[in-house]
Amino acid sequence: MAVQAAAPAVLAQSNPAKPTREAPTKPPSEKPADPARVDLAFGAYQRGLYLVAFNEATKRIEADGSDAAAMTLLGELYNQGLGVRQDPVEAARWYRLAAERGDPHAMASLGLMSADGRGVKKDPAAARAWFEKAAGLGEATAAYNLALLLLAGGAEADIAAAARLLRVAAEAELGDAQHDLGVLYARGKGVPKNPEEAAKLYIRAAKNGSIAGEVELAIALFNGEGIAKNEAQAARLFRRAAIRGNAIAQNRLARIYATGRGVPRNLIEAAAWHLLASGQGLPDSWLDGVLKDMPEQDRKRAEQLATERAAVL
Repeated sequence: MAVQAAAPAVLAQSNPAKPTREAPTKPPSEKPADPARVDLAFGAYQRGLYLVAFNEATKRIEADGSDAAAMTLLGELYNQGLGVRQDPVEAARWYRLAAERGDPHAMASLGLMSADGRGVKKDPAAARAWFEKAAGLGEATAAYNLALLLLAGGAEADIAAAARLLRVAAEAELGDAQHDLGVLYARGKGVPKNPEEAAKLYIRAAKNGSIAGEVELAIALFNGEGIAKNEAQAARLFRRAAIRGNAIAQNRLARIYATGRGVPRNLIEAAAWHLLASGQGLPDSWLDGVLKDMPEQDRKRAEQLATERAAVL
């Protein structure tokens, strides 16, 4: 997501540690009817023993045809291709069976698949309906995804509703939701303008792995907006996000190297990061002007650094 945008362009995978389209790092939470039962299926999933998880979940469903949590786990295994051949259609089938039995994580996953047209027919209305059902049951990533749909509409009432949903997801420690809610507080959209609250949310987002949150925090620190101004700390955060491939961070890092704010002035570093950001579609005419008279030897060194970094980003 662009730092200046009010909402990221992608929906969040149901119940991941970090809301992205990538495979989740932990399974959907489960509340078995019999707490005394040893949870072999989910324990195996957490240890990366996916075939064991598949077999144990299958046994559970054979023993109890209403075991929604085990159905959701099978859906996740088929969805991600973990221990079994990846099969979005089969994943959607298991998610639907679980959703019909009230599992909010399965509902959230069906919403995402409906939005993408993956395993099921692409159907934005169905996606929204599934997100609404799951969010109504307190599913955090469904609340986040529903907020993104509302933000895309842009109506004032929708933005206010999105802010409430983002709060639910933020309290569940979804880093991207914390970032997005922080942006709303910074701009006074859907919530009262509050730079201090925005900065607090950026801090939490960064701790929860949101690169966008880390970049916003760096910007707030650099400008002293809602938090004590600290250009050196901002530079460290920009560099960390830049190394992780964030084009905005690369651009901002190039600018502070060019001006010597927060770091010693270094035009070679400025040019190297500028090349990386430009290569990702983020040009900067101001930097072009600052760097146009660099000695040829320095320019070649910057190009070499950019090439080396691009190979590992």
